[in-house]
Amino acid sequence: MRATAKALHGKALSSMRTAMTAFNSPHDDGRATAVLLHLQHPFEMLLKAALVQGRAKVFDKKTGRSIGFESAVNHSCQLTNLKLTQSEAGTLRAIDALRDDEQHWFNDVSEGLLYLHARASVTLFDDLLFRAFHQRLADYLPVRVLPVSTEAPQDILALVDSEYANIAELLKPGRRARGDARAKIRTLLALEAHVAEDTRVSDSDVNRVEKGIKAGKTRQLVFPKLSPLSAEISGEGLTVKVKIVKQADALPVRLVRDGNGGEDVDAAAVREVDLQKKFHWSPFDLADKLSISRPRATALRDHLGIDKDPDCRHVFEFGSQKHPRFSDNALTRMRDAVANQDLVAIWESHGPGRRSKPRPPCSQPDCADAKDEKAS
Repeated sequence: MRATAKALHGKALSSMRTAMTAFNSPHDDGRATAVLLHLQHPFEMLLKAALVQGRAKVFDKKTGRSIGFESAVNHSCQLTNLKLTQSEAGTLRAIDALRDDEQHWFNDVSEGLLYLHARASVTLFDDLLFRAFHQRLADYLPVRVLPVSTEAPQDILALVDSEYANIAELLKPGRRARGDARAKIRTLLALEAHVAEDTRVSDSDVNRVEKGIKAGKTRQLVFPKLSPLSAEISGEGLTVKVKIVKQADALPVRLVRDGNGGEDVDAAAVREVDLQKKFHWSPFDLADKLSISRPRATALRDHLGIDKDPDCRHVFEFGSQKHPRFSDNALTRMRDAVANQDLVAIWESHGPGRRSKPRPPCSQPDCADAKDEKAS
């Protein structure tokens, strides 16, 4: 193991043991806060250890500082010796969102949801530790450590529905429990990070959810993004494993924009999105990231219909200037195409001036295609 990776690896294990100790504490005062604050750190350290071991860049060129948690997650999705899945990345983002709210404001996480995410964290940490370093978490724990909980884990949607009903009860007239209800709302909003990369809990989001619940709307209408979630639970006792996943057959979640043509959309289901954060790649950035020429990147976008997909492309207008920017969805689709499709054939069909007369692929470096591409 490389020296820097070894140091980060040690910090990751120390923080995970601290989080487990906090969860199993017999003292309730500040227990949930301690768990949430310590549960995110081991993953950031472990991901960075794996990135360093894989000789990936972990320092930002502009600031000279190490990358943040979100960047570490994004980089780890592409790292050969780690390959985070979308469900695993969602679990990490949810843990980060819960921690962020607890550290900078406050939320209210039920014992069931706290256990489910703590148990899922232990399962995921063990999986990532094995993938990156061929080690098991049990190798670094004393034999006296007990299970994280004596209760059987529940399905995440059952817990969400229970919390939703509890919030509705707290918001009833005369209860004087609005503060408690809003703290629980923040927790459910943070859970949307399981399926949405750009999840940030804002006060305006809390307001619109509160309004929807007071109006008697169902959980499915107010939190449609949570509907695809389920918990894969296997084993029992000491060997129980929990993975929070998105169901493959779930209905897609739509991004609702202004001026939706009179479409009947429940306002309680609309989350405010920072478009500049979501669409942060320039056309040149995409080409450079994929290590292909800019003309070929343009042809690839045309082949995949990236520029016509509102979830992949957004045009920012500043006066008379228009700047197209692209999301991580665009980068992911293009990366998959680079790995699995014939780029020469795509260039033949979608390169400049070639759509009407496609020619057979050419693999020679000095052929007309290469010259045309250079001229473009």
